Amino acid sequence: MTTTHPTGTPTACLRQGPPGDVTTWRRCRLLDAGFPQDLATTLAGTPGVDLHEVLQLVDRGCPPPLAARILLPYGSEVRP
Repeated sequence: MTTTHPTGTPTACLRQGPPGDVTTWRRCRLLDAGFPQDLATTLAGTPGVDLHEVLQLVDRGCPPPLAARILLPYGSEVRP
């Protein structure tokens, strides 16, 4: 699931066509949803993080750092 409303200007990586790998695509989706760059990179590269769940939390009004904290594996550090 993707965000249901635009959260800002699409990132440059999505304007140039689809990225070539899954991690880059995930990072682009998170950036488009309003995640800070460092947090988007961390979430995109962390196995076990359900991108759809993270985006659904943000769609429901959860701030991106809190959504990441909820869904990152136990013991992972979230930096806003």
